Amino acid sequence: MSTFPINKFANIETPFYYYNVELLKETLECANKEAAKHDDYHIHYAIKANFNPKVLQIISAAGLGADCVSGGEVKAALDAGIAPEKIVFAGVGKTEKELRLALAADIFCFNVESLPEVELINELAAEYSRIARIAIRVNPGVAAHTHANITTGLAENKFGINYELLEETIGSIKNLKNVELIGLHFHIGSQILEMNDFAALCDRINEIQDTLESNLNLVLPNINVGGGLGIDYHQPAKNPIPDFSAYFDAYATNLKRRSGQQVHFELGRSLVGQCGSLISRVTYIKRGTCKQFAIIDAGMNDLVRPALYQAYHEIENLTADGTEQDVYDIVGPICESSDVFAKERSLPVMKRGDILAIHSAGAYGEAMAFGYNCRELPKAYFSTEL
Repeated sequence: MSTFPINKFANIETPFYYYNVELLKETLECANKEAAKHDDYHIHYAIKANFNPKVLQIISAAGLGADCVSGGEVKAALDAGIAPEKIVFAGVGKTEKELRLALAADIFCFNVESLPEVELINELAAEYSRIARIAIRVNPGVAAHTHANITTGLAENKFGINYELLEETIGSIKNLKNVELIGLHFHIGSQILEMNDFAALCDRINEIQDTLESNLNLVLPNINVGGGLGIDYHQPAKNPIPDFSAYFDAYATNLKRRSGQQVHFELGRSLVGQCGSLISRVTYIKRGTCKQFAIIDAGMNDLVRPALYQAYHEIENLTADGTEQDVYDIVGPICESSDVFAKERSLPVMKRGDILAIHSAGAYGEAMAFGYNCRELPKAYFSTEL
């Protein structure tokens, strides 16, 4: 049975994003509890997953740090009350304006992705009379079992510095006076459900650390392993909270930390993915010769993942008045053939005006929305406000 406040949805213009605040807080509490079982584990929320200000305020209140990939995200983190000493800033193309913003705030660490970037940070930090803390993002050459568009740890990806070039890069950084190398940063991809992928990353980190210690006598105080933990898109009601215990245990078991070494995690989707849904109404039922379409008022501009990644999202008819099933292609109104949320999906028989919930839209739903076809962006509503 649906847990949505259907009676309150009836008077709200669709489409809109709905956030279950109770589930969000429960997920954050679980993640914090499991991380706390291990010494010196730190969670930085990946703001790119969802930067709704109210979501960020809840995350800030839970004590998490922030993982940012733009100057705008750094500002959003600061505006939400996240302390600068908990903010890390990654990204392959940080601009001078963005770097100045982060330097002025004195954030914890820049996750750097090229030597030219380090040189610019060094130059700007000198203007601020600061020593900027940096971690080198290492491209570990580890493949993740996920979609090709969200894997980031292979040699051919644009991210990071190939691990074969790490020692050379460290040698160049030693000559720069206004940066301090405090760690290594890794991230192999997103929506990863196989813990063996994280174990493989640990093996590569162990290898890299052994080499640095042997060749350079270098032990760094921070290891940032990125994020990547996925969620259950097929059974969101059955598995609303990811297995944070197994995730953190994978690192506790396989990562060979040096004494006092801090471990940083950049979780995004796993924290907010299941708390959000995209709510939409059926505009028309269109019957063809071979199939029928449920045309809804939400489009790919409101949730782009199915069009961009061919991603699966569970869809629920919240106002079904019977148990009889039929098969539909569920599509939006956008003038693109890729504006499809599901094909040949069996659902309770639908009619014009039925309200649908597209589940697991809390991550990369509202955050990736855009105004194609001059469509207004959907509003967001929270369970505590309805």
